[in-house]
Amino acid sequence: MGTVSTVRREERHWPEIEEAHQRSMEAVKKMEKPVDKRWSRAASAVLVAVVMTVPPLVILLPGRNFGAPGVWIQTAVSSLRQGPSPNDPPCTRGHRATTTGFSAAYYSTVSTKYRRNPGRRPSAYLVSKLRRHEALQWRCGPGTPAYRNALEQLKSGESVVSPECRYIVSLPYQGLGNRILAAASAFLYALLTDRVLLIDPSDGMDGLFCEPFPGATWLLPPGFPLQGYTSFTNDTAETYGNMLRNKVIGAGASPPAFAYVYLHSDASADDKSFFWDEGQALLRRVRWLVMRTDNYVVPGLFLADAFRAELDALFPERDAVFHHLGRYLFHPNNHVWGLVARYHDAYLAGAARLVGVQVRVFGAQPNSPELLAQITSCTQKHKLLPEVLATGDPTAAAAAAAASGAKSKLAVLVTSLKPWYQEKLKSMYWEHAASNGEVVVSVHQPSHEEYQRFGVGSHDRKAWAEIYLLSLADELVTTSQSTFGYVAQGLAGVRPWVMYKPDNDHGTAKVPDPPCGQAASMEPCFFAAPNYNLWKKQWLDPSTVVPHVKNCADFPWGGLMLVGRNE
Repeated sequence: MGTVSTVRREERHWPEIEEAHQRSMEAVKKMEKPVDKRWSRAASAVLVAVVMTVPPLVILLPGRNFGAPGVWIQTAVSSLRQGPSPNDPPCTRGHRATTTGFSAAYYSTVSTKYRRNPGRRPSAYLVSKLRRHEALQWRCGPGTPAYRNALEQLKSGESVVSPECRYIVSLPYQGLGNRILAAASAFLYALLTDRVLLIDPSDGMDGLFCEPFPGATWLLPPGFPLQGYTSFTNDTAETYGNMLRNKVIGAGASPPAFAYVYLHSDASADDKSFFWDEGQALLRRVRWLVMRTDNYVVPGLFLADAFRAELDALFPERDAVFHHLGRYLFHPNNHVWGLVARYHDAYLAGAARLVGVQVRVFGAQPNSPELLAQITSCTQKHKLLPEVLATGDPTAAAAAAAASGAKSKLAVLVTSLKPWYQEKLKSMYWEHAASNGEVVVSVHQPSHEEYQRFGVGSHDRKAWAEIYLLSLADELVTTSQSTFGYVAQGLAGVRPWVMYKPDNDHGTAKVPDPPCGQAASMEPCFFAAPNYNLWKKQWLDPSTVVPHVKNCADFPWGGLMLVGRNE
């Protein structure tokens, strides 16, 4: 939770920092309070971005006039020369701390050593759009005069028809996978509508990730004037759906000071009219939006004509939207990166091939031999893991070993709340020889928490570390309808093998046949897609609106996912 205290210190220092911008270098040196260390980090990020990105950020960040640029550049250079200190803020020693999204430094430090799959190349338009958004966050974000003016307007309850800066406050919740997908969705919406993205830190996400925007924060500072905003529900009067139903928002009405966009799984048809052009025309006039969802709502944004041309330019490969957004936004802070690096270096680094197996079970569920059989059947059928020989057949084992020639090491990374599945797989490859002679098969599981613990920081840090470790795998096997698996596959840039949900006949689980299938896309599924156009009074199948938005194989009754051109 260290980042929260950082934000609070920054709030106390904002007037001081702004005053420093107008002073000479000598005056700055005489200030009684030092500049927050985070600004040194931000300056380092800007300096590195100037050197390493095109177009240079220094041209695209005109919003704040540094009266003493020598101080900031000198601090940045000093920081880079001296190297990190153990007492630095929580992202100065991570692999992402002094780089900007899609930078050469990021790929050289992570892709080469840890991530063997460099991933898809982002479009030039997406890169330029991200640079412009970074400038917007820097110009209009917390600590700026524009942000203070916007807060005063929100406190007064007045509306501003054409504000200079507009905002979206994201309230992601539920499990970590849901929260990551919700934050990515809010960010894409911010990109499309030129809004500053602010993540509410109350759910603990501030203790997991590095700041993605150089020189600016994506965390909502303390003291946000909307009382009880974290407890808003679909019954709150200010939800977009309720205001639309009650004609508080609409043609002829002045725009409200804020609107609460509720896109949880139980959102009403009025709430989901957010996804159509008419709804976007109304919300464009609202300066402050507060969005709550536990879903990856990105496929729904592709349904609106108003966004389609921009989305096509940003993402010519439609099946790589979260892949790009995730790799840009979500980078482990120092603590989580330490968990990732230490585990990878100790157990996974020497493997010629790494296979990730994500097993989603709940604490109350008993260990399932049927699920274990599904895992082994899926992985062996598709040659992800080798089959094993019968016990006590040394002749066959020797023949297989001789036929295979050189031995390779296969590492299997299992993530699950329970240890039983990893223990069974490990025993299988210890007690039996691999039929292809690949005798070095190691099976590992970083943690087994037994139960999902909402709101527990240590639990979330382990979960985020395991998601990231999974995303380093060459092949992935995931559990149907798991947001944990969705995030891992998107960061990995691979289409996973998805284990189908087992049939349940009179309480007895049966192994599906086939046990799994390769996903049509590495994109996550949107579980609560709109199926009614309120403006046209029309029911519809959203998978027929555009060719690259289809029903999810693992959630066919209403789920949507983005697919590539040929799927």
